Amino acid sequence: MTEPEPGSGRVSGTESGGEDEPRLPVVRVEYCTQCRWMLRASWVAQELLTTFGTRLGEVALAPGTGGVFRVTVRTGSASGDGAAERVLWDRAVEGAFPELPQLKARLRDVVAPDLALGHTDRAARRAEGEPEG
Repeated sequence: MTEPEPGSGRVSGTESGGEDEPRLPVVRVEYCTQCRWMLRASWVAQELLTTFGTRLGEVALAPGTGGVFRVTVRTGSASGDGAAERVLWDRAVEGAFPELPQLKARLRDVVAPDLALGHTDRAARRAEGEPEG
């Protein structure tokens, strides 16, 4: 892998193709600016980056309105061929903000199924109502 281009924040020669395309997978945290949820969104982004590191190409914060708090992940080809976007969490559907263990487990299942999350796995199983076995 080559070094980031100065000032670009992008690495040339990534698996996604050209220099102007983001590395994949891309996680997007859309939050409501009217509700002032930017701090929560940035905390979620920080936690995902801390846990998954270079397994993620990018984590983006996307301002929205209307009470939105949605976390999505885009995988596949950045050019659109075989690209897929999956909703990991939507506050409107789930009725609550994500618990980080649940969110991390859902993201792990998509981007790094072989990654053990340790105590986070146990907490996620409890939150989903599964036995901890």
